[in-house]
Amino acid sequence: MYIKRTAEKMILEVSKSFPCIVVYGPRQVGKSTTIDILFGEKYRKVTLDDTDDRALALSNPKLFLESYGWPLIIDEIQKAPVLLDEIKAIIDKQRLVWMKSGEKRQLMFILTGSNRFELQESISDSLAGRCGIIDMASFSQAEKYGYKNPLFSPDLSEIRKRETSGRRYRTRKEIYEDIFIGGMPDICTGESERDAYFKSYLNTYIEKDVLKLISASSEMQFRNFLSIAALRTAQELHYDEIAANVGIDVRTCKRWISILQTSGIIYLLQPYMANISNRIIKAPKLYFTDTGLCAYLCKWPNAEMLENCAMNGAFFETFVVSEVVKNFYAYNKDPSKNLFYYRDIDRKEIDLLFVEGDIIYPIEIKKGTSPTKPTKNFDVLEKYKLRIMPGLVIDTCDRIRAINEKAYTFPVYLL
Repeated sequence: MYIKRTAEKMILEVSKSFPCIVVYGPRQVGKSTTIDILFGEKYRKVTLDDTDDRALALSNPKLFLESYGWPLIIDEIQKAPVLLDEIKAIIDKQRLVWMKSGEKRQLMFILTGSNRFELQESISDSLAGRCGIIDMASFSQAEKYGYKNPLFSPDLSEIRKRETSGRRYRTRKEIYEDIFIGGMPDICTGESERDAYFKSYLNTYIEKDVLKLISASSEMQFRNFLSIAALRTAQELHYDEIAANVGIDVRTCKRWISILQTSGIIYLLQPYMANISNRIIKAPKLYFTDTGLCAYLCKWPNAEMLENCAMNGAFFETFVVSEVVKNFYAYNKDPSKNLFYYRDIDRKEIDLLFVEGDIIYPIEIKKGTSPTKPTKNFDVLEKYKLRIMPGLVIDTCDRIRAINEKAYTFPVYLL
């Protein structure tokens, strides 16, 4: 069963502006399936998981591309980055043909890749200005339940529209079931049993994406590192602490965090800095982009125990941040330009800041309903001399309502 993706519209839009598009994302989040649905009837497809095709692509990239021609979908392009220079040459040659004939430019190549760590530099060097890039993540809750999901904005007039979208209220228990399951397509569609899926997923991710970037002798340490990182979701990232727990040096820890970030397993939320004060904590906060994978790594056996464990607040916060980040990706927006957090050495913290030009929307994330004094730290933002708008308190309430002049409650099921 195919579940419609919010990103489909942006993929089609970007495809009109470039002769090549690249779709990045972690393994098994639905990149290839979505591309097949959108372009499969008109484009030939080759996957570099096929050993014969991969061998030809690596040994003779020019012959490989001549054999398949274009328009062409190439899946797992990171397995043969030598193709990129040849793709560039073909695009440049065809551009001249279109320029001379006055023909309209077409989409020639669609590339998908699950290992951005290996591919990013090659794409930047070879296809700069020639390709559009789209990030995909696992299912958002709106996609799982078939709702249209506009680009997230904390503006009151925008969030009010979500109340009339026909979404069914989801209780706190149901939300934690969503958190426990996560958004991987095979699990959400019932194709795979959750625990068996994640066990296989981790083995595939480590064997195909990670081992080529680390020494083979470090595999068990990397597995331990994954679990220790998962236990720190929604916390500030301190490399020295993680390194000490894993038994690696800080330099290795930074590289491994970079691997997780670039392959889409985690997202690093940066602190808001406006050169106002040196009292701001500078460490980013770490969030897993799929809460199901994070819960599996933390070894929580079911949703009920997850809801009642000491980490329930961290998982709820991870769920909210990941939903917003997925929404940005679906609209081809860079979340790092708008999303931040605030914390100073006096331990005054605001979970999420949505910054747009000279406007700041403070956002608190609370797992329960009717939290005590949720807006108590919003006043610290006044030092930035920007427009502080009424913010949000995202929790498990059932509707949008005013808390005070500083904020409104916002039900998490409307994200």
